[in-house]
Amino acid sequence: MLKADLKSKINQLWDKFWSGGISNPLTAIEQMSYLIFMKRLEDLDNQHLKIAEARGEKYRSIFKNNENCRWNNWKNLKAEDMLKHVRDKVFPFIKDLRNGEETLFSENMKDAVFLIPKPSLLQEAVNIIDSLNISSQNQDVQGDIYEYLLSELKTSGKNGQFRTPRHIIKMMVELINPKIGEVICDPSCGTAGFLINAYEHILRKNTSEDIIEYDEENQAHNLVGDKITKKEQWDFLRKKTFYGYDNDSTMVRIALMNMLLHGIENPQIKYADSLSKNFKQEERFDIILANPPFTGSIDKGDISDDFHNKTTKTELLFLELMFNVLHPGGRCAVIVPNGVLFGTSNAHKEIRKKILVGGQIEGIINMPSGVFQPYSGVGTSIIVFTKGSKTEKVWFYEMLSDGYSLDQKRDYLDGKGDIPEIIEKFKNKEDTEKSFSVDIDKIRENDWSLSLQRYVKRIRKKVEFDPSQDIIDRTIKEEELILKELKDLKEEVKKWNAN
Repeated sequence: MLKADLKSKINQLWDKFWSGGISNPLTAIEQMSYLIFMKRLEDLDNQHLKIAEARGEKYRSIFKNNENCRWNNWKNLKAEDMLKHVRDKVFPFIKDLRNGEETLFSENMKDAVFLIPKPSLLQEAVNIIDSLNISSQNQDVQGDIYEYLLSELKTSGKNGQFRTPRHIIKMMVELINPKIGEVICDPSCGTAGFLINAYEHILRKNTSEDIIEYDEENQAHNLVGDKITKKEQWDFLRKKTFYGYDNDSTMVRIALMNMLLHGIENPQIKYADSLSKNFKQEERFDIILANPPFTGSIDKGDISDDFHNKTTKTELLFLELMFNVLHPGGRCAVIVPNGVLFGTSNAHKEIRKKILVGGQIEGIINMPSGVFQPYSGVGTSIIVFTKGSKTEKVWFYEMLSDGYSLDQKRDYLDGKGDIPEIIEKFKNKEDTEKSFSVDIDKIRENDWSLSLQRYVKRIRKKVEFDPSQDIIDRTIKEEELILKELKDLKEEVKKWNAN
């Protein structure tokens, strides 16, 4: 629900970076994030000062002894002076911050590099960011500003980094239905799209309906969480709920900024390879939402000893990881390539059996192959499972449309497709023309295969035909009627000519 002027300014910012020589969208967003953080740092410091004064408390500014690093103290410098000052003073300052909320970003800044090469580009970018008035916007708009920045990744797909479509994320979050008090994790978080949507889902469920505003694509806004009345609930939601891990330091920094601008004060986003020996697999999460890397392998020597499945395929390791780190009763929704569901290797069968026997697979949604266009045409499915009770039946749904064209363009159709029906039918695992359930015994007989195609029964309506003689008689009568009409028409023409 960004206003046109804000969108226009963000588009200008992108144009400036591209024309300024930074064409890689990930690099551009990272550099923009640093500048936004510099602006937000001063705004937050001013807010904390006002709060302290109102309470009659002392406040130690994070800019103490570094006043020249305040945004307002350098934003009007000449271009050449600004570049030198930001590169040599301000950027090292934010990298070394070590007190309070600001460490959430700075902890992951050790290897960060300031890459804006031209004085004119920095000056123009600073002017645009300043004109956005980010801190004067409400929390909802602040988040939307950054989401709009990130939306450029949707059309880039650079470095293999592309975002899960927002409407698919929202569907998965709806199926899992996270609540306040549950700890949520994405072990391959990217830009933190799943975590942010989970946060917004919780806020929406706790915001009075008459307060919520919906845009033209039915996205909910003004999610203030007015029904959350206890301070400890807010503290838990904003400081102890969200955990994310990624082995790309750039994505970690982007994810942190994204979450901070959405109002999540203490996101536990860390640089880590969650498949490696350095990552401790403990049962500590209530919910996992993820779209881990589809393909690839990891060096055998780097794989955590906590895995029982002897494979180097990352898509299988991630699936076991998610099962391992869930509390009993914990829930997971994860996107997997379809090969995970029907692969015949021992590793494929073992992970499917592990989840089916050690948990309850609530549903498998088979998505059309165009969902991840234009980056990939691989067929994918969503597995929804709960750790604990044994599976008795598996509910399958064959999604035919997600509300967008399934070609390279991914044009908007209705933005919904089968999604509303999936969410509704998932509640009671109803059978429809697109969904059905399969007993665990049948799945066991088929080598634990979870391929929808193996079990689907195409429903064909029986067409009733009239007896052949009746069809012949009816055809003759129709022909006789046509001939009579032609004869009458000829008579009319003769009369008309005669007159």
